[in-house]
Amino acid sequence: MIPELKRDAVKRALEKGFGVDAFEDIRMITVGLSSALIFRIVVKGKPYLLRIITRTDNVSDPTHYFPNMEAGAAAGLAPRIWYMSREDRISITDFIEPHKFSIDEARATLPVTLNRLHALPKFPPRVNWLEFVENCVKNVQASEVLPEHMTKELFERYEMVTNVYPRDKQDWVSCHNDLKPENIIYDGSRPWLVDWEAAFLNDRFVDLNIIANFVVRSDEEEAAYLKSYFGVVADESQRAHFFLMQQILHMSYFSFMLIILSRENHPIPPEIPDLDFRTFHDRMWSGEIDLAKNEARLDYAWVHMKQLLQNLRSKRLDESVRILRGRERTS
Repeated sequence: MIPELKRDAVKRALEKGFGVDAFEDIRMITVGLSSALIFRIVVKGKPYLLRIITRTDNVSDPTHYFPNMEAGAAAGLAPRIWYMSREDRISITDFIEPHKFSIDEARATLPVTLNRLHALPKFPPRVNWLEFVENCVKNVQASEVLPEHMTKELFERYEMVTNVYPRDKQDWVSCHNDLKPENIIYDGSRPWLVDWEAAFLNDRFVDLNIIANFVVRSDEEEAAYLKSYFGVVADESQRAHFFLMQQILHMSYFSFMLIILSRENHPIPPEIPDLDFRTFHDRMWSGEIDLAKNEARLDYAWVHMKQLLQNLRSKRLDESVRILRGRERTS
């Protein structure tokens, strides 16, 4: 199961981490989209998570994210690290046995977890995420993968968001940036954050909205969610930031998935299926949907496009833009 080229490195990891040269049991874990090889191993009767990075490109370079994962583990946000080697691209951490994590429990606990994460010493500014989204949008527009009548209003109204959304890096914090359900492991009493490949300095409202897509289903729940994060009732500026970043996130998923699908020559029909945003995300939370499959990726693009267009037509969009424009003038 371990690639031949990595067997000596894994042996070194076991010797340095546990004083043994072999594990007692091994099972591959296939949940998630990571290109790394991930295994549940048993050493001295206890389970651990072995992660072997197989890609050698800059995106997967552990030099970028191992220190961030170490900071998360030191703060009790990520599982304990038993071994880590940038040269061998291997890590061994505690294995967290997953338990069912209800959406209500997640909505109550994850904002507090995010507050602790964002309070860590600042991660390196590896990627300008807002510029990444802009490039995705430009690529979709240039590719004309969808007819203009489907996207004209979407892109025109979305421009209102990008024109007003603040880009002050001084306000950016240490973010995970990939808090999908499989990267949040609930042990029955508390959540743990795993797979730190995408961790870097970013806007706090990215992490907040990634999780909110799964756990926030009403204005009342949003208010409670933000209050749990900030410790006080969110003011109008914070609510405007949250809502506008929500639209940027919708656009990022929609455009990025279309780019992936078009590169793989997957057919993209010129009509939107009848998919419900909440139902789709509930199924993702429960593990019913696998985004490794192109059909699910296309549905994921559609649900975000539909929700984005609905929100861009809302009174709250206009109000949020007005609030941040007014803040811009007075700052």
